Formats: sequence, structure tokens, C-alpha cells
Amino acid sequence: MPVLSATLNVMVGAVRKAARQVRRDFNEVEQLQVSRKGAADFVTQSDVATEKVLREELTKARPDFGFVLEEGGIVAGKDAEHRWHIDPIDGTTNFIHGVPHFCISVGLERAGTVIAGVIYNPVTDELYHAERGKGAFLNERRLRVSGRRDMAESLFATGLNLGPTGNPPLFYAQYEAITKVSAGIRRFGSAALDLAYVAAGRYEGFWEIGLNSWDTAAGIVLVREAGGQVSDLGGGGDVLGHAGIVAGNQEIHPQLLRALKAVKA
Repeated sequence: MPVLSATLNVMVGAVRKAARQVRRDFNEVEQLQVSRKGAADFVTQSDVATEKVLREELTKARPDFGFVLEEGGIVAGKDAEHRWHIDPIDGTTNFIHGVPHFCISVGLERAGTVIAGVIYNPVTDELYHAERGKGAFLNERRLRVSGRRDMAESLFATGLNLGPTGNPPLFYAQYEAITKVSAGIRRFGSAALDLAYVAAGRYEGFWEIGLNSWDTAAGIVLVREAGGQVSDLGGGGDVLGHAGIVAGNQEIHPQLLRALKAVKA
């Protein structure tokens, strides 16, 4: 059983407390108030309430840290180096349709580098956690990325961002190109869980255009601590920005990156 650091204990405790609200709301999803933020982008009462619990719990433990919140925006902290990146429900569209594929995602950034992450699906009770230099875990099991080396045998995940940071024409062209050289592509609607699945070896790779840091922060450290690689779509290190993200094992990541770079919309 992995021994959690003080930081991860705080994160796991906050996520598990927030998950109680999410479970209750998922069981009564027809009663939830839902608002539309943009194309295929929704927010529920549960998103807001869950984010509030997470912010309160994390502030109790680390009062000087800042926040990057999906619903609440950027909140500066006295400690300028540390920020929590929080997605209270990653996969809200699944959530409001009763599809049990969504998660709570919390990542901790220190001076531009993600140093810890927790991703939790409260329906399946799968809790992924990682800390820089200490490995990645699913509940109590150590994670390693897949060992496959051939794109033709590899399963990939992706997502379509219809918001202002997305690029649907490029996405469709990428989707077609990767479909032709892979074993398949899955689009399940939760980038955080997609990254967690790469860390767990369920997918060989993942890419998406124009995500936000709350979508990816926790997953980035999970993939890296499980032995994988993460970059932006240009092959650089802007993984918390809007430059797209590519993740995979050590063999597949560079192949996937080359294939995506070759696509022109």
C-alpha cells in the first residue's frame, strides 16, 4: 500500500469529501439545474457545489496557495509559486446524461510544473494519484504505461473541443489520419480520465486541442510518473496552456506526435 505524503493526503481527503455531493447529485441528476456555457459546454449545480467543497478543504490545509478553477476562475494566493488546478466534474455532459464516466480532477502546480495530481471517478471508486518522483497509483496498485510499440496495435483516446480554443476542422483531419494507422480511437468525454487511462496502460496515447489546465494538470503528472511522455502538439512543454496536448508511452508518444504534426486541416 503506498504511503501518501502530507500533500497527497490533503488532496485525497478533499476529493473524497467532495465526491459525496457528486454521488448524491448523480443519483438525482434529473433534478439538477443545468446551464449552458457554450457549444456542448454545460455547468450544473453540482459543479459549483463540488468546486466550493474542494476550495474550502484545500484552503484549510494550504491557506496561501492560489487556484485555477473551471467555474471560479483564477484566484491569486499569497504563495505565488503554488496553485491548485481544479475541475469539479470533468465530463459534465456525461454526468447530466446519466453516463457514469466523469471524474473530479485536482492538480497541484509549483512554479509552472505539476507536482501532484488526483483523479477520482466517484461511481467506479477508481482513485488515481501521483506525486512527482514518487510514482503513480490506481487505488493501491502501482501504474505503468502500456508496453506496446506499434501504432497499428495501439488504442488512442481524444476529445473534440467546440469552444474558442478548439479547432474542429483540424481535429476531424487528425481523427481520420490516426484512425488509418491505429487499432482504434475512443472519445469518451473526459480528458482527465483519458490521461489516467494512459497512465494505467488502458490506452497507448491521447491527444486533444485547446484544453484548459484544470482538464489536464492531474493527468500530466500521472502519465509522467507512470513512465510516459507528455508534450504540447508542437512537441514542446506548453502542457498547461492551450497549445494542445499529446500523451503516450515512450515508444508511441513520438510516433503519435509525428503523425499529428503531418496533418493539415
